[in-house]
Amino acid sequence: MEKVCIELMNIELSYLDQMILDIPRLAVHQFDRIGIVGKNGAGKSTLLKLMAGQIQPEKGQVHRQADFASFEQMAVPAEMEADDEMLSKLSVPPTDVEQLSGGEQTRLKLAGLLSSYHEGLLIDEPTTHLDEAGTRFFIEEMKYYYGALLLVSHDRFVLDALVTKIWEIEDGHITEYTGNYSDYVSQKELQREQQLEQHEKYMKEKNRLTKAADEKMKKAEKIAQANGQMSKREAKAKANKMFMTKSKDTSQKAVQRAAKSIEKRAGQLETVEAPAQEQSLHFHQPPSLQLHNKYPIMADRLTLMAGDKILFRDVSFQLPLGSTNAITGSNGSGKTTLLRHILQQGEGITLSPKALIGSYEQMGYQFDKDESVLAYMKERSDYDESKIRSVLHAMGFTGNDLRKNIRHVSGGEAIRLVLCRLFLGRYNVLVLDEPTNFLDVFCIEALERFLKGYEGTVILVSHDRVFIERVADHVYSIENQQLRLIK
Repeated sequence: MEKVCIELMNIELSYLDQMILDIPRLAVHQFDRIGIVGKNGAGKSTLLKLMAGQIQPEKGQVHRQADFASFEQMAVPAEMEADDEMLSKLSVPPTDVEQLSGGEQTRLKLAGLLSSYHEGLLIDEPTTHLDEAGTRFFIEEMKYYYGALLLVSHDRFVLDALVTKIWEIEDGHITEYTGNYSDYVSQKELQREQQLEQHEKYMKEKNRLTKAADEKMKKAEKIAQANGQMSKREAKAKANKMFMTKSKDTSQKAVQRAAKSIEKRAGQLETVEAPAQEQSLHFHQPPSLQLHNKYPIMADRLTLMAGDKILFRDVSFQLPLGSTNAITGSNGSGKTTLLRHILQQGEGITLSPKALIGSYEQMGYQFDKDESVLAYMKERSDYDESKIRSVLHAMGFTGNDLRKNIRHVSGGEAIRLVLCRLFLGRYNVLVLDEPTNFLDVFCIEALERFLKGYEGTVILVSHDRVFIERVADHVYSIENQQLRLIK
């Protein structure tokens, strides 16, 4: 029997009167490989910090019986012991932490984590900022790791490769699913189909009983009307006859009682709600935004440098109208530099004269005007309010979120709001630099629906291979100072 490494008992943890975690019992065993999923703010990182002992629950106990190390997504790498071999394998340059890029800082933290053995690892979004080679290295290291692994990740490819259980956090509760992320998705879809089937059965039986009750009430009304039209002698004779034959079914009160009995049965049916439906989204562009150039973004013999380093040499490309174009490449190959050069319409770049570009960059977004989320979107979009609400809902803005002051939104909410603005805004070209970073899996899937329903031209950079496979019409790879079309 496998050793229990961490056990959580009767845990309650809340924030601002909202229950974040409510866990009767949860255990991590010696060789568990667990992927933790949930919407932004659901409590994924909080759960890891609770297990690591970095925070304490309001109620309950956390029993740790093994040595666990932690990898925190947002933490700046401190001076840590990392062996030279691991630093070399992860291509971490020998320079001060402040001089490292986001991807290099992630590599440095991973080098420190993997330089010594621990019985368990608590890892929060390890592949954010990592290129394909870095992600592949992480997967290989974890495949042969001998211990308990708990992994928070929005990267579905990584979850499929590494985990054998999924913990889903929703409304403070944790539900366990067996298998990797794809297995979890299949099980959720099966649950949705079963719920839909039960809902249809419930509605069919409720409608049958309601119809039967209505028919009984109509029958009672006809009896009342018939009695009202009889003479007193006829009514008395009929009453005597009914009494003699004990034919209660034809009496008004008996029929009314039967109708009420049926209504009561309908009211006692166990309610089965219909499963939430994913709305198909389409962003129709008005004639004023439509482009007619066959290739709205072009480069002709583009040479681009970063300091003394040549990133691109004599590169030419044409991005087709209405297409989604993904650019891949290793960290430092020039992906972000190329996007910025396009935005600046630098030398060698030709844009359609009618191009209206909306851009998303890897940066912190702050808002300086007091207005609600809904008002912010309505002012910057020509779509009607119902469409705006449906797009915001897909990105996790529901209920009171729409009235929230944009100056008080979290970093993750700001990112989601900016992405909603771009798709609903007055643009016909979108330039997106790593748009899936810091989004949960559910918002990434919403973003995929946005892109599939978008009529404009898109150029994006991403290391998320599943995301690229689902949205990109064309995929380019930066190799040896060239931009090579690989799809």
